[in-house]
Amino acid sequence: MKMNFSAKTIGFTVTGIFILFYVVGVYWSLGVEPIDVEHEVTIAATADNVAPVVGYATTTTLIKVASTILDKPGGYISNDALPPGILLDNMPAWEFGVLQMVRDMALVLRKDFSRSQSQSLENKHITKAQPMFNIDNKSWAMPSAESEYRKAIDSLYDYRNALVGISKVKNDTAQFYARADNLTAYFDEVQKRLGSYSQRLSASVGKDKINTDLAGDNVAKQSSAEATHSQLRTSWWQLDDVFYESRGAAWALLHFLKAIEIDFDSVLKKKNAKISLQQIIRELETSQHTLWSPMVLNGDGFGVLANHSLVMANYISRANAALIDLNELLRKG
Repeated sequence: MKMNFSAKTIGFTVTGIFILFYVVGVYWSLGVEPIDVEHEVTIAATADNVAPVVGYATTTTLIKVASTILDKPGGYISNDALPPGILLDNMPAWEFGVLQMVRDMALVLRKDFSRSQSQSLENKHITKAQPMFNIDNKSWAMPSAESEYRKAIDSLYDYRNALVGISKVKNDTAQFYARADNLTAYFDEVQKRLGSYSQRLSASVGKDKINTDLAGDNVAKQSSAEATHSQLRTSWWQLDDVFYESRGAAWALLHFLKAIEIDFDSVLKKKNAKISLQQIIRELETSQHTLWSPMVLNGDGFGVLANHSLVMANYISRANAALIDLNELLRKG
């Protein structure tokens, strides 16, 4: 049977495919709804038929946040090799921001939260889960990023089961230590992450930077010499990626802080620091307001157009400054 394809048929087909990809891409790029941390903890505890213990909220939130990047509309897009996923960049950037915070939490959970002292043994479930989150986020085969993240989440479930004593493995126990020094260790990691995002966002308009790398120590040295002044500016092509990566990191962090508010309740109350944590959460929530513009605008300073990167930098910088103050309070209060 001979088939004839006219130019009009081919044109309509190509146009139809383009429109389909566009609609699917827009749907996949829609913002992800916030997680009700207390509700999710209650649901999980009810399903397991257990009473939440210290660490249950943080572990549950880590599981839920990590699962979100896999189970949201379109699934995990960062490693897609076919359209429309491969044509998108905002949602993959958002996913990477979330993943960065997941990696930080998993690392601190392995090094600090699940261990009593520096000489104590690491928990076997966290030791298994944490490296799996570090696979290249764009790996799509042998193994794929999704498969490794799923395995990591399964290990987190095992750790949570051991926390509440419902592990299927005999003598499988786990601990979560809600101490001020453990919490400051986590905040130390977060401060560095937020500081980096703040600098990258602020560089959207370009700025002169004086080299302060060795400031405060007149005998300090570094491996190679650098210019005393430099011009920092985020590439125009990367502006939206930096914006959405920062937005994803802020989204994940505000949920982790809500979980910390539950698990570290006694520590925060003792230091009279709970209100400080709640203010940080408020700052991060403002970073999740709807972006009404169809694209990330990059106006210059006090120019006519808005600069969404600077607005996001403001929210993240305020949260980071408050986090630094809170960390000092936990150490000295």
